[in-house]
Amino acid sequence: MSNIVVPVLGESIVEARISKWLKKPGDVVEVGDPLVELETEKTNLELSAEKRGVITSIARKEGEDVKIGELLAVVDENGAGAPAAASPGAAQPGNGSKAAAAAAAPAPAAASAPAAPAEQPKATPTARRMAQDHEVDLGGVQGTGSAGRVTKQDVRNAIAPPAPTSDKLAPTREAKIAPTSGSAIAPTSARPRSGDRTEERVRMTKRRQTIARRLVEAQQTAAMLTTFNEADMTQIMALRERRKESFKKEFGVGLGLSSFFVKASIAALRAFPALNAEIQGDEIVYKHYFDIGIAVGAEGGLVVPVLRDADRMTFPQIEQTIRDFAKKAQDGTLTLDDLRGGTFTITNGGVFGSLLSTPILNPPQVGILGLHKIQDRVVPVNGQPAIRPMMYMALSYDHRIVDGREAVQFLVKVKEYIEDPANLLIEG
Repeated sequence: MSNIVVPVLGESIVEARISKWLKKPGDVVEVGDPLVELETEKTNLELSAEKRGVITSIARKEGEDVKIGELLAVVDENGAGAPAAASPGAAQPGNGSKAAAAAAAPAPAAASAPAAPAEQPKATPTARRMAQDHEVDLGGVQGTGSAGRVTKQDVRNAIAPPAPTSDKLAPTREAKIAPTSGSAIAPTSARPRSGDRTEERVRMTKRRQTIARRLVEAQQTAAMLTTFNEADMTQIMALRERRKESFKKEFGVGLGLSSFFVKASIAALRAFPALNAEIQGDEIVYKHYFDIGIAVGAEGGLVVPVLRDADRMTFPQIEQTIRDFAKKAQDGTLTLDDLRGGTFTITNGGVFGSLLSTPILNPPQVGILGLHKIQDRVVPVNGQPAIRPMMYMALSYDHRIVDGREAVQFLVKVKEYIEDPANLLIEG
């Protein structure tokens, strides 16, 4: 017998929630077979079998919170492949010659041992759960995720394929929606009544609970302030327009804004190292490396994967890594290592249309740069009004170790690099 326990889940994670059991008692499991999906505060992960055997019992139910080291299930390593026990009736006397002959007859070869399960297709935890709920065979679903992994959208398409758009079907669709009684109003039974007052109670996910807790902690434990500035995006947008085709052709990835802001932030952090530090007790720990967190919107909430040693990365490497992070966040395949640590964070609310906002610190970091929507505005240029693509920038910082002067100058430094990106090359 061997016990399946909650493993070490990663830095600072001590608890998980059982999201979905993928096996049940009596199932034969092979090495590497996914057993259970665990939901942590950072990401979802699958716990796989380390040995072949039969699951004899499951100790904890779906929806329960479990801590590291707690028992999840028991696997009988000797039970895999053992011949089935004889039926009670066959062992009793007086069951007749037919029963005795049946008991004495050799069992078919195929029944002598349970066949090894087929290799599980690669799929995200969410996709696997959706496939089980709708009885979809993942082996028949074409994966579009990273490394051919089946995503939730792939399963959704398998459940309800997109409607055909052929012109031949247009009259049929029109016939279905055309009113038949001179009125286009739907029957009363098909519409919610105006007086209905319904509520829905949904348990918060571990990630959402953690987001809520950490946001409150950030405001309660840090002296958080925010300073604002704006950047004229003319030069960068012109540079991107000139180089986008050659950049894409040479490196296989588009040239976005993110790499410029990562590089500009690192240059500013070198000039103002307090924003790349953290407080530990009564000490300030200055980081002489630059692990830049990039906030990414995911289905379960905001996640912040980290660009390790971003100062050593090239523009193409930054763009490709951020693109991979976004894909993995969508697929639900971000790993704990992707999310570990970080010395400074960049978040871009502009992709959702935000014109101006106040980003909240990601403890224990003491600085976060917020980017926003690029919008044409009239600004003075050489004493004359001109229309320029402008972006508001916001820097939230912990006033306990970062003075207002440093914060303002840091943001001005970022603005200078963005408005004249040649400085990023000149100053290295």
